[in-house]
Amino acid sequence: MLLYTTVGTNDLARAGRFYDTVLLPLGYARQKEATGEIGYAADGDVRCRFWVVEPFNREPATFGNGVTIALVAPNRAAVDAFHAAALAADGTDEGAPGLRPFHASFYAAFVRDHDGNKLAAVCENPE
Repeated sequence: MLLYTTVGTNDLARAGRFYDTVLLPLGYARQKEATGEIGYAADGDVRCRFWVVEPFNREPATFGNGVTIALVAPNRAAVDAFHAAALAADGTDEGAPGLRPFHASFYAAFVRDHDGNKLAAVCENPE
């Protein structure tokens, strides 16, 4: 259903270092970079699905209250690695890896980046 997702940043270089590390366990890598934006995708994808951008209107980037971007993780170990990588890159813990009450196999971790954007890695496979 979603074509791509963007998060805003006030420091693109710092955000790029954060996302280079955090998205790797989920199978996403920096695929494109241009003035004011960095795009991430899985190898072989036809387009970048996750973008980190400086706001087009040149106003400061802010996060959306109530917004969470959930990314698919291939397994629970990848969720764990995503969370650990985010904390090691000075992200903020918003929920340690673990099962959630949404259904019996919903295993997720939640973090915030340096700009306050909330991300989740989720594995729905039973293990």
